[in-house]
Amino acid sequence: MQIFRPDDEPDRPHGIMFLRQRLGQECPNGRAPLRMRIWPVVSMVLILISGLVGTPTPSLTGEGLVTLLGGGTLVVLIGIELYFDPQDDLAEFVFILLLGFASIALMAVQPSGTAVLGTYAAVASAVIRLPKRLALAAIIPIIGIVNVGILTSSNDRILALAWTNIAYIFMFVIGNLLRLSEDHQIQARELLEEEERTRLARNEAAALDERSRIARELHDVLAHSLSALSVELEGARLLALDRDVDSDVIAAIGRAHRHAAAGLDEARAAIQALRGDCVPGPDKLEDLIEEFRVHGIECTLEVSGEPRRLPSEAALAVFRTAQEALTNVRKHAEEAERVSIRLDYDPDGVQLIVTDSAGDGAEPRVPQPAALAGAGSGYGVSGMRERAELIGGRLLAGPTEDGFRVELWVPA
Repeated sequence: MQIFRPDDEPDRPHGIMFLRQRLGQECPNGRAPLRMRIWPVVSMVLILISGLVGTPTPSLTGEGLVTLLGGGTLVVLIGIELYFDPQDDLAEFVFILLLGFASIALMAVQPSGTAVLGTYAAVASAVIRLPKRLALAAIIPIIGIVNVGILTSSNDRILALAWTNIAYIFMFVIGNLLRLSEDHQIQARELLEEEERTRLARNEAAALDERSRIARELHDVLAHSLSALSVELEGARLLALDRDVDSDVIAAIGRAHRHAAAGLDEARAAIQALRGDCVPGPDKLEDLIEEFRVHGIECTLEVSGEPRRLPSEAALAVFRTAQEALTNVRKHAEEAERVSIRLDYDPDGVQLIVTDSAGDGAEPRVPQPAALAGAGSGYGVSGMRERAELIGGRLLAGPTEDGFRVELWVPA
């Protein structure tokens, strides 16, 4: 059984110190909670009170000066424990030595007081907080000086020596048991964390398998269907040209063909995203804008901040939101004259704002749910919002004075 904290792992705290460090990370000031430091404070307060009310009382001469110095040292140690909470091994070593020597000084001038409790607390703290060598370096001189003092001053030396050393052994064992208990708690917590990491890894593997299955289904069903539809529409357009069909019909077939081709490209991009391949992101916004300008609506893009590579899910959310917003403008905002896209790179995220404007004097555009559903985009806004929330972002959408505004923020 190992009594002290081992010396061969100085960079990794064990026992109480490790628990104090872990709990300290949960506190805004970086220190361990007060409940972890209250027991040494209570013992030092009891010793201090006993020294102040005992004889001799603190003064600037004689034994009273020893009482004053010992009590003053305890006051400083209480303040350090409460407000600074030393974590470094050397700082703890000095703290424990000062506690032991201050208690010994009070014991010398007030033999009937409670100062001996400070030496017990110092021994227990050394076992709990310090590695083996430093713990022995603190315990041996404290116990040795106390035993020498008993042998030179006590009338009943043997009995006093026996009871004092039994108390030291008791505090030694209690400190070791407390440290072992905390070690077991830490090991249990680490096992739970490891189990949680394993569970997350399994879930991630299952999600990857499901994404691969969906990608295969999209490729085998949707992509093939859209490809066949595109070929059939092109054939219908050529047939209509050959038979001198009305030009409006030919133009409608051509638009349908372009939509089918665009849908096929989107299906392929979705398959790539599901398989973890390169996904479209903010770098593709210019292509979206060029396609949008074909419909005769002015569209501008403004980028602020330092552009940088985004996580795949964040990049895809920005692209899809801009794509959906522009699609809604084209389908449901016939009065729109211009669209502005703003992309802001913040230190902790990326913001995308898409605003369309109907021009001066136009009525605000409020999308009608029935119209959206009829156009196949009834869940466009809710889909964008769900995509953003899944990665910790947010999406706001609503009418403005002369148009509509979509605002997306995603962490990056």
